[in-house]
Amino acid sequence: MAPFLIYGANGYTGGLCAEHAVSRGLRPILAGRDTEKVRAVASPLALDWRAFPLDDAAKLRDGLAGVRAVLHVAGPFSATARPMAEACLAAGVHYVDVTGEIDVFEALAGMDARAKAACVTLLPGAGFDVVPSDCLAAHVVGRLPGAVRLKLSIGGFGGLSGVSRGTAKTMLEAIGSGVRVRRGGLLIELPAAPRGAADFGYGPRPTVGVSWGDVSTAWRSTGVPDIEVAFEATSPMRRAAAMPRPLRSLLGWAPVQGGLRRLIETRLPPGPTPEQRAGARSLFLAEAWDASGRVAASRLETVEGYTLTAMTAVEIVRRAAIGETPAGCQTPATAFGADFILSFEGSVRTDVC
Repeated sequence: MAPFLIYGANGYTGGLCAEHAVSRGLRPILAGRDTEKVRAVASPLALDWRAFPLDDAAKLRDGLAGVRAVLHVAGPFSATARPMAEACLAAGVHYVDVTGEIDVFEALAGMDARAKAACVTLLPGAGFDVVPSDCLAAHVVGRLPGAVRLKLSIGGFGGLSGVSRGTAKTMLEAIGSGVRVRRGGLLIELPAAPRGAADFGYGPRPTVGVSWGDVSTAWRSTGVPDIEVAFEATSPMRRAAAMPRPLRSLLGWAPVQGGLRRLIETRLPPGPTPEQRAGARSLFLAEAWDASGRVAASRLETVEGYTLTAMTAVEIVRRAAIGETPAGCQTPATAFGADFILSFEGSVRTDVC
């Protein structure tokens, strides 16, 4: 098949994607900035590899030579997505990433016309962020045409200990901001995180509002003007939500962020262990309302998030590499439909009402 490249393969998520690709009989090219780190991942898998930076246009162009698609997993995507996407557009290479960052989704959506003109697919959010929630959103809105409000709740975090270093850095970037939601089709920021509850099938659980990629992607997938996202409220999430705004602003200050990023690199493990991932499940609830007050709700249960990311991201970039994705900036649901998530082992969807 046409070759694809995984950039950021030496990171936690990139390594999982590389291993999953090989388990499926695929032979991606692995790449990243650091020669020794990329080689250390590629050699045990007997895969070809390349090392090149994102801030050198000529080396980046050469690094994409001969590939049909890129799976970009080197975050934080606020810094890395645009140079890789621009290089892919210039080279006629399909671009797939696993971001969950709202501003990255919005920026890539702004490249839609250019991508269509170049016959290139741009598909951000090809992992846990946002494949399951995007597909569930499209499904529930399909059950309630004319929906004007959509709430997505995500749970199952209690069965998993820790996040990857890359995820922690991305979360750190957003700590100084309020919670972003969509109202009347526009993105706005709420000064405080909304509190609520969600029943994932095991009784009501407290939730806290979060800034999550679906406020960008679900709007493009469904057209619903009012969208918000909440997480099942673990103790750390509740403490973060209760943090005074001045303290959040201080933590968002650049020198403080730099120190915290160094702590993440030195104190956190790379990510959850295989045993932790195997023992966890991810839970989703999508609720939609129309103008008359009618409601539709559906639940989804999947394998743990990092495991799911490897499965969905590799399948999406595989399809892109063989020309099975539409041109332009896509969401998982616009590219593959609401039932795409059900093609992955362990995914179960239930209509509640």
